[in-house]
Amino acid sequence: MLSVGWDQVFAWRLSRQFVAAPTAGSVEDVATRLAGVQAQVASAAETAVALRSSDARSRGVGAALGAGTLIKTWAMRGTLHAMVPEQAAAALSLIGSARTWEKPAWQKTFGATPDQVTALVEVVSGVLADQVLTRDELVEAVLAEPGFAHLGEQLRSGWGAVLKPLAWQGALCHGPARGGKVTFTAPAALTGGWPGIPEPDSAAPTLISAYLGAYGPATPEAFDAWLSRNNVRKPVVRGWFAAMGNALTEVDVEGRIGWIPSEFADDLAAATLDGGVHLLGPFDQYVLGPGTGDTALLPAEHRSKVSRTAGWISPLVLVGGRIAGTWEQVGDEVVVSTFGARRPPKRELSAAVNRLAEAIGARRLGLRAG
Repeated sequence: MLSVGWDQVFAWRLSRQFVAAPTAGSVEDVATRLAGVQAQVASAAETAVALRSSDARSRGVGAALGAGTLIKTWAMRGTLHAMVPEQAAAALSLIGSARTWEKPAWQKTFGATPDQVTALVEVVSGVLADQVLTRDELVEAVLAEPGFAHLGEQLRSGWGAVLKPLAWQGALCHGPARGGKVTFTAPAALTGGWPGIPEPDSAAPTLISAYLGAYGPATPEAFDAWLSRNNVRKPVVRGWFAAMGNALTEVDVEGRIGWIPSEFADDLAAATLDGGVHLLGPFDQYVLGPGTGDTALLPAEHRSKVSRTAGWISPLVLVGGRIAGTWEQVGDEVVVSTFGARRPPKRELSAAVNRLAEAIGARRLGLRAG
């Protein structure tokens, strides 16, 4: 077993996630490294990638989605993510394996039976096989089929609850926006690299390796919290980890046991923290990967300042890899609110603000305390 401290873990994560050392690679490289970029808010996804790119591209995600090199679909925790096709297929397989739409509570809430969901998968797969439709167009096409008329309200819901099981089974994903309207198409129609939905046992190593390669060391439970909010049965998730054998290395982080891809064990052991300051945008994977409940990353007493009402995740101030505050943009200023009385060094904080300005395409941003 490898034994390391949290400083080493955070130093390694900052490097692996391209926070401390932005990459000259592509948008797809960043999305791959992060195992997907949350894209519920399009601008947040753009900021996450731009801050990790050495040339600070600020519109890379939208271009990649338009080109079909990234796929936007309901993935981890039922939220929209932009992902490379192979990882998207693996994630959908594992999420779909939980079969949440077959649970009585889901059926009662959303008004669709498992048989109806199965029928919807077949109908929608056929409708979207060779075309891109807006939500209204897709709903009208489905409602025209016998047996679906009573699902109109559910299918039109902005939350997409009834559409999510269809995404998890590979029947649809988001297509290019049309005049500000959301569209849907089949993954295979969007990208030539779509592998289809694999069996869960063959998909698990792909996604577990990607997750642990960015957010490890972590437990099977942490992985499933990130993946499905712990909807997959615990013995199944533990079995996926166990089946990877020597590909994973057990790590003791100051008494907390987790796993990391064995290929990164030496890098983790050698990682050193420089105490740098970094600003990350809202809904950033740096905190979504481990989760806001990870007290080594985010002190419990400050969790409500990061995980806000209505599911909003605040922009982050990182000091030494730990979440030390939040920030917001007010006009041409960045207002920084730190946890506790100690503020990050002004020079380092100003450099982080300048980096943010470059990433979001602002000419100049001032800095003030919240």
